[in-house]
Amino acid sequence: MRKCNAVITAGILLLFLVHLVTGALQTAGFLSGGNIWLKWISWVMLALIGLHTLIGIWLTADTLRLQRKSGASYPQENRLFWARRISGFALMAFLVCHVLIFTGTTENGAFRLHQFAGAELLTQIMLIVSLGVHILSNVTPLLIGLGIRSFRTFLPDVLAVVSVLLLAGGLGFVVYYIRWNVL
Repeated sequence: MRKCNAVITAGILLLFLVHLVTGALQTAGFLSGGNIWLKWISWVMLALIGLHTLIGIWLTADTLRLQRKSGASYPQENRLFWARRISGFALMAFLVCHVLIFTGTTENGAFRLHQFAGAELLTQIMLIVSLGVHILSNVTPLLIGLGIRSFRTFLPDVLAVVSVLLLAGGLGFVVYYIRWNVL
């Protein structure tokens, strides 16, 4: 189950990279919207995220069952475990906001997005923050799960790339907010 989850996670990350780069370029005004393949990538990624979430819930319930059976939970030692789970659930809440914000409506044959005001910007920044915490706290188990033995040599590079991409995504949301509300 964990190996399957690692493969699903790798797929999510690949699709996320495409989504993040193209989304940041679209929200900043450098790429025109409406590409049907980008929409399909988003929906496939959302389906994989749903599967990843179900596996995460299953594994968490399994861990709780084993803790209850053993009678010891070791909360101090399991802080990283809970940080991973809590960041994942926070991520799901903000992901729902993301889908609702960027799923527009069609009026008179024209596609329209919803207003992007301060509350929407705040939820999207929180999406980036929870995503960063979730990815950065889970990158080591992911590399181990994928069988990458010398992950310590890759880890700083992976963290640097993820950090730059998350910054680009956050800046894309800020530019989008400015374009909606100032320009």
